[in-house]
Amino acid sequence: MPTVTFAPALTRHVPCPPQEVGAATLRSALEAAFAAAPAMRGYVLDEQGCVRKHVAVFINGEMIASRSELAGPLQADDRIQVIQALTGG
Repeated sequence: MPTVTFAPALTRHVPCPPQEVGAATLRSALEAAFAAAPAMRGYVLDEQGCVRKHVAVFINGEMIASRSELAGPLQADDRIQVIQALTGG
């Protein structure tokens, strides 16, 4: 089963340990993780269900290409990492 982990910058606000989820797509994997920690949804997704601007999602170490297209298929051994992206100037 795919594993979803949230970076410490997010879990300090909403406790959410790494989870193995039965999910076929990235969106369903995130939804399964949010079921265990519902408040995490607001930190990760915006009102339209897209990944927020200051959040980055990686699958097996590769950042997803689109913040809105979350229907891509997952493999059973995929590792999903959700981090708070750094910005600055």
